[in-house]
Amino acid sequence: MTTKTNSSTNATKKTVHIKIDHVTRLEGHGSILIDVKKGEVENLKLEIVEANRFFENLVKGVPPHDVPQIVSRICGICCVGHQLAAIKAVENALNLSISPQTRLLRVLLNESQFLQSHALHLYFLAIPDYVGVKSILPLAGSHPELIKKALKLKKLANDFTTVLGGRALHPMMPTLIGWRKIPDRNKLQTLLERLHDSIQDIEEMVDFIGQLKWPDYERETEYVSLKNPDEYALYEGEIFSSDTGKSVSESDYRQVTNEFTVAHSTAKWSRWNRESYMVGALARVNNNYEQLHPQAQEIANTLDLKVPCYNPYKNNLAQMVEIVHCTYHCIDTLEQLLAQELQLEDLQYQAGEGLGSSAIEVPRGILFHEYGFDINGICNHADAVIPTSQNINNIERDMKQFVPQMLPVMDKGALASHMEMLLRAYDPCISCSVHMLDVRFV
Repeated sequence: MTTKTNSSTNATKKTVHIKIDHVTRLEGHGSILIDVKKGEVENLKLEIVEANRFFENLVKGVPPHDVPQIVSRICGICCVGHQLAAIKAVENALNLSISPQTRLLRVLLNESQFLQSHALHLYFLAIPDYVGVKSILPLAGSHPELIKKALKLKKLANDFTTVLGGRALHPMMPTLIGWRKIPDRNKLQTLLERLHDSIQDIEEMVDFIGQLKWPDYERETEYVSLKNPDEYALYEGEIFSSDTGKSVSESDYRQVTNEFTVAHSTAKWSRWNRESYMVGALARVNNNYEQLHPQAQEIANTLDLKVPCYNPYKNNLAQMVEIVHCTYHCIDTLEQLLAQELQLEDLQYQAGEGLGSSAIEVPRGILFHEYGFDINGICNHADAVIPTSQNINNIERDMKQFVPQMLPVMDKGALASHMEMLLRAYDPCISCSVHMLDVRFV
């Protein structure tokens, strides 16, 4: 795969039209349109064509404890993240506090989702791009042991979510203040042993990824993530910008997202301190490298992922680093949890009027939820800002910078493949991003 950026006389004369309808190997539907005339990019659009969805209106009129269960259905891949974000926002609205036990359980549940989502995307959706095949099927034929290890990790992560949440999709055990049912201690112990056993397989997966060639295109942008002085921020923290080096509270998330619309996207776009920003694994590693588990830092060095990294393709390398971080961090957290006697807690709460927001990191980036309740404790306001809707603006700007660099050295087919690869590198969840349509009748 060549990524040289030297210009040529022929490139200035190129006329290229590319229309990729429904890019494959990602969640949801997106299209890419590129028009080049005599070497000049006249039109380039990342079109989000997924139909709008209505979850923010669906929760209006329901009591607080029902909100998290409903919005977890926004997505089957990100269900844990949506559920936890909603639980935190509702608790903030009602001034509810949680125990250290509940926090540990939520941290583990959230990171179980990172393990399953990163494994799924990295090995079954993204890596085929870097070995020059169209799907996982040829890779399963050429590297069967690697795929078996990836499936084994995915199975472990699914079981992890099931033990903590009651089931792998749309967990029912976590709720406001605590857990409806405490996870079985023996099953937690078994998970701990399986996590220890998975380390060798993960190391072999790292060795494989370290042999792949990565496109060397770079574009400096703003990286936005949670930041927490006490840990690698996944469950909670303040909203941090790499541009300013400063953080704002989760309650001020609208200062960050500044959502706006464009004609070719059913998902809203976002911007903060410049024209666009990036969220996700690469943003988190760039902003919080020093707080990664030491083993994850070592893997980052092994993979030559140096921060700050401005190559969006290497978001996939950052996902591998986070798999290592979450594995070791879950081992440490499970040992801490098992060192205490788990207690079923009182889940009674007083519903009433309030407004609360929350921020949580999910595999694809920072996720915001906000809910308001009337004096009877009935939901009358909802807002969710999805990681992919925050990234779409940045992805299109990457494309607009990279296409002129690629034109001199790539034919039409290679250029189209690189644009699909770039979109997949961000690990978009497009269905989540088109969650809202505001209809007004006059």
